[in-house]
Amino acid sequence: MEIGTKSSIKLTEASSSKGYLLPFILIVSLFFLWGMAHNLNGVLIPHLKKACQLNNSQSALVDTSVFFAYFIMALPAGYILRRWGYKLSIILGLLTFSVGAFLFLPAADHRMYELFLLALFIIGCGLALLETAANPYAAVLGKPEAATHRLNLAASFNGLAAVVAPVIGTTFILSGTSYSETELAAMTESNRLAYLLHEASSVKMPYLILGLILVVVALIFLFIKLPEIQGEKAEGDKEKKTGLFAVLRHKHLSFSVIAQFFYVGAQVCVTSFFIRMAQQGAGVDEKTAGYFLGVYGLLFMGGRFVGTLLLRYTTAQRLLAIYAVCCAILATVAISGTGMVILYALGGLGFFMSIMFPTIFSLGIAGLGNETKQASSWLIMSIVGGAVFPFVTGNIIDALHDNTQIGYSVPLVCYLVILWFALKGYKPAKA
Repeated sequence: MEIGTKSSIKLTEASSSKGYLLPFILIVSLFFLWGMAHNLNGVLIPHLKKACQLNNSQSALVDTSVFFAYFIMALPAGYILRRWGYKLSIILGLLTFSVGAFLFLPAADHRMYELFLLALFIIGCGLALLETAANPYAAVLGKPEAATHRLNLAASFNGLAAVVAPVIGTTFILSGTSYSETELAAMTESNRLAYLLHEASSVKMPYLILGLILVVVALIFLFIKLPEIQGEKAEGDKEKKTGLFAVLRHKHLSFSVIAQFFYVGAQVCVTSFFIRMAQQGAGVDEKTAGYFLGVYGLLFMGGRFVGTLLLRYTTAQRLLAIYAVCCAILATVAISGTGMVILYALGGLGFFMSIMFPTIFSLGIAGLGNETKQASSWLIMSIVGGAVFPFVTGNIIDALHDNTQIGYSVPLVCYLVILWFALKGYKPAKA
């Protein structure tokens, strides 16, 4: 739904709000499913690092594959949505997502990291399609005055996945058994390969089940009659067409794209290296670190609820600035601290990062009227920060002899960029 225009979007199938309940439940399930995909990566990265014998920068390609797909698919997803509509776009997204999940089986059988990366790229393409379609559909699936409430409710299930996914991943993927390079070298070749193949194979069952669930959900969408959404222009409303790059003349949008690029990079860095950080810095074992990642997700979800409440009493930019300062302080503690204080700092990062993405997004599109869609495309493309910064972090960690704590200087810099945006960059140019 565009903001600041006379255009309206209606549901062509006339029905009461009760008729929207089942479609809305199905849409909410999509928020949970793509949240599962993203939050399993925090477990997948250290696991594949071990199973495929990778360094930190190589293991970070998990994020690069997924988030680069967002960048590639941002514009095609919008075209598919306009051409085929919401229902078929969602079904295509679910089936694409499932193909990527099923590819985990041959990738694990052959312990082929390149095939894992291809599977993750395909998953990312499916997620881009789902997010492009599901967000606006959730917004208009009911009374217009309740659109914000519906989106917040749907997003809370995305936050729920941040709690559930690490727990499932830790329970069914992480073995808790690790060997040093010296210990692996001392094994016979057959024993070493048997151990590594056993580690790789643990991803098969979770991703097989995920893929089957996605196919079932796609079939439900296929056979369920969903209300269709049509654009309707009010009398005298003339749609102004502008180019994709022309919208960047709005300085506050350009700065919000930069801020979002750094934010997504920071969030993905924190979650991707969370388990390694907990093992090295806090001295906990692999399984314990994985369960603490679930606690981090719980704090992230809680932070969204608290942030939404606080926005009743302060402005979005002021709250963003406060949260950015808190994140910078906590990142500094994580870099310089020792023991369990590092885990507490990481949990705090989850809480204070929680409101950043939607807040930066809303500040970026403020006052753009019928240019909102073009602006949204840029903000979705800025998610590619999740592909860039983890790879940079991995290289820094490798260059500093596997020092994960110093690697967290990357998200620290990101928080400072977000702080600048909250203080200065968010301001629209004066007319």
